[in-house]
Amino acid sequence: MISSKKMDRISNLPEAIISHILSFLPTEESALTSVLSKKWRYLFAYRPNLDFDGSVIRFHPDTCEREKTQILRVFTYFVDRVLELQGNSTLNKFSLKCGHGVEPDCVTPWILNVLERGVSDLDLHVTLAGLCLPSKVFLSKSLERLRIESENVIGIDVEDVFLPKLKTLHINKVMLGKGGDFFEKVTSGCYVLEELVLIHVYSDFWNRSVSSKTLKRLILSCIDCDKNPHSVSFDTPNVVYLEYSDFVAGKYPKVKFDSLVEASVDLAMTSEQHEHASYEHSVGDVTDFLMGIRSVQTLFVSANTLEVLTFCCDHIPVFHNMFSLTIQTCKSGWESLPALVKKCPNLETLVFDGFSHTYTIKCEDVDGCLCKFSGEVPTCLSSSPVKVLQITGFGEAGVETETELIKYFLETMPQLELLIIYYDTLFDDDVIELSSELKRFPTKASPSCEIQVIFGDPSS
Repeated sequence: MISSKKMDRISNLPEAIISHILSFLPTEESALTSVLSKKWRYLFAYRPNLDFDGSVIRFHPDTCEREKTQILRVFTYFVDRVLELQGNSTLNKFSLKCGHGVEPDCVTPWILNVLERGVSDLDLHVTLAGLCLPSKVFLSKSLERLRIESENVIGIDVEDVFLPKLKTLHINKVMLGKGGDFFEKVTSGCYVLEELVLIHVYSDFWNRSVSSKTLKRLILSCIDCDKNPHSVSFDTPNVVYLEYSDFVAGKYPKVKFDSLVEASVDLAMTSEQHEHASYEHSVGDVTDFLMGIRSVQTLFVSANTLEVLTFCCDHIPVFHNMFSLTIQTCKSGWESLPALVKKCPNLETLVFDGFSHTYTIKCEDVDGCLCKFSGEVPTCLSSSPVKVLQITGFGEAGVETETELIKYFLETMPQLELLIIYYDTLFDDDVIELSSELKRFPTKASPSCEIQVIFGDPSS
């Protein structure tokens, strides 16, 4: 019979290796190993990665406030105790999630503690009323990744930014400083930044600019207040991936995306712009922004952006490099699509995210839409280089109407090689019937076009 001591090979490993193994477990779970023996009592605390999740604490509906407070005090004591046991040892990653009930006065010392110990990865998801995070999170020589998120808006009084090693910065629902363009301040203090995510980050609403020569991925979402910013600038020549969501700016002094490969654009009109929108007079101009992203290869355009291209654009530039275009349709007309399709001479794949077509007066004009209300063949389709046409969400706006529109595309687009339709229906027979009907359709500009009708939604 083999004794238990001989079988316990893990306990015989060096303490540094055991601590490293424990670092792959949540901190709370690794702490359970402290009951194994005296050797294991504090080993969990010497792991190089710490994650504390107070958000997973769930209270029974009958739990009184006193009991809740006591339970949260245990969480606070646990974090305090682990940090105390670690002393001044170097820390690689510190992750903290906590919500209401944890004292804000406890959170700041925790953050300062790990910053002083040279943490390289700091992940904060805190939702605490009255909490203002220390500005020292933006003054660290060791941080390589910084993520700050909140369910409510928390503040950071940023005066200076010095993050010389930071490569990834993710901020969600944070008030930065008390004024000034902190987008520019943040990026100017990050010398090797490669990925920047700013979602509902509040500083100077009227003017914002992002400037970085090292940035490769940029996600910027500012749609939160029904107002047009005065000025928005991008000096980001090496960005290859962009997600941008905002209201139309008064001007775009500089938009530099020389290396852009993929972009998702969600530009919107304010309620005031909607009130004054007309086909005769523009209520804004995003031409300079479009000029700055014209090197993009794959582009997603939201339904909001379709409206903006109709009512807030002097002209659409030529997108010579674009080979894939996705159009989201839901509430707007397609007036801007002919001009956009014409300006993509090398477009190979056209995707409709939803197939909702709204009739407007422009539908009656040649090249005023992509439908056939005008009774003539629009040149933007008859000369289209598109080889692959994909439609998702088929049937949501009416099966019969959408089927006729697809037939119109089939008899108009000369280079079409593949048509893919995602039909989210409850009945398999619907898919078979649609597929059979389209394959029987006789007048096609591309007789060899392959037709695929697929059950379901590609995103699910």
